[in-house]
Amino acid sequence: MNTSLSTFGALKASGYQPKTIKTELRDNLILNIQAGRNSFPGMHGYEQTVIPQLERAILSKHNINLLGLRGQGKTRIARLMVNLLDEYIPYVAGSEMNDDPFQPISRYARDLIAEKGDDTPISWLHRSERFFEKLATPDVTIADLIGDIDPIKAANLKLSYADDRVIHFGMIPRANRCLFVINELPDLQARIQVALFNMLEEGDVQIRGFKLRLPLDVHFVFTANPEDYTNRGSIVTPLKDRIGSQILTHYAPTIEIAKQITQQESAHLDQRLCTVHVPELAKDILEQIAFEARESEYIDQKSGVSARMSITAYENLISTAERRALMNNETETTVRYSDLLGMIPSLTGKMELVYEGEQEGTSFVAEHLISAATKTLFLQSFPKIEKLKKQDQETAYDEVLQWFFDADEMELLEEAPEKTHLKALLAIKPLQTLVQHYCPNVTKADLPFHMEFVLWALVEFKQLSKKRTAAGLSFNDLYGEFLTGL
Repeated sequence: MNTSLSTFGALKASGYQPKTIKTELRDNLILNIQAGRNSFPGMHGYEQTVIPQLERAILSKHNINLLGLRGQGKTRIARLMVNLLDEYIPYVAGSEMNDDPFQPISRYARDLIAEKGDDTPISWLHRSERFFEKLATPDVTIADLIGDIDPIKAANLKLSYADDRVIHFGMIPRANRCLFVINELPDLQARIQVALFNMLEEGDVQIRGFKLRLPLDVHFVFTANPEDYTNRGSIVTPLKDRIGSQILTHYAPTIEIAKQITQQESAHLDQRLCTVHVPELAKDILEQIAFEARESEYIDQKSGVSARMSITAYENLISTAERRALMNNETETTVRYSDLLGMIPSLTGKMELVYEGEQEGTSFVAEHLISAATKTLFLQSFPKIEKLKKQDQETAYDEVLQWFFDADEMELLEEAPEKTHLKALLAIKPLQTLVQHYCPNVTKADLPFHMEFVLWALVEFKQLSKKRTAAGLSFNDLYGEFLTGL
């Protein structure tokens, strides 16, 4: 489109054909589908579920309600829809409602076109300016969304309240020819939801009884949590009836997809003073924590466990390692298993606990989730540890346990330099052999983390004991510690 055109006459001469916003979305989506382009980049895990439903809704020119728990990317989807709009559209210059010069709806635009005709000045609106968003809160009023009489405007213009020029339009009329997103729709008071009926069905507005016909061209996208969670309200039935498509969102179905999301949202972490290497196993444990949380008896499953938990936990994990490197004046470091404890502050604020969880405390629940994730992933790579075994029965862990039986203890200092930490782990020869046997593809850089991971897992399965010291953690033989205490 030639954005240098500045008058209505020049626009008509160019052959420009006006389109509704829903037609824009549909036409550009068709082009993307035909070209094999992804219309919603960065929405991992939705390729076979949510995105096909979204595309069907857009092709059907439906207003959309995205229903799902927190942290499922509902608002991100809505923002990505902007990319399906035409890059520029013309509007009557000076119009507060982005009037289409071919179909003006405001009094200002109609009067201007009637006065100047083909000489009516036009401006161009970029797609980035065609996105409006409103968080639904109980204090939102009809005036905020639709508009109200403005006494000051009436006084300045010396007009009566019966004149439609005294109306101060709200967000939705100003979003004409734009995407309008209302987040957390159930939080909107029922009487305000009722005010949206006409806009969704007929596309017009009514303000204080004015005989005002404004056939607005707005594409609505709503987001909402399930009604049984938002105790503050619900979506009124007639409004739901007027929303064309309701699409259910969900969390990442696999750890691999969850890792993609976390890495994507944590890309800014690359700009660090020192290089922090994160083993793949550490990333797996981090994501598994979220999966464990979504099944935990301590956590309210109706509220969900946001993907933001994994993202902020990952940020804290890297920061824990970075802090240690800075203290030791190191330019490179590797995440350690003990660094997972540094994630706890970012886990505790992301969980809605049930009564049992509240009784135990958020820190306990966070540590419990880390333990559960450790157990789950340990059994995927290493032999199962039986609770009961025959006296002479050999296991894969005998040599490791024997090493701890013969040694007094092994201490891992939390803030020890890399070389010191590695030396302490490599001293346990049977542990290194065990890891390399069951994880033959483990790299030299990831080996220390895997070794520490096995130690923690053996503690979780009651094969070793662990206690906190002033500077770190001490690992001991389970029975040796018991005898020492006698």
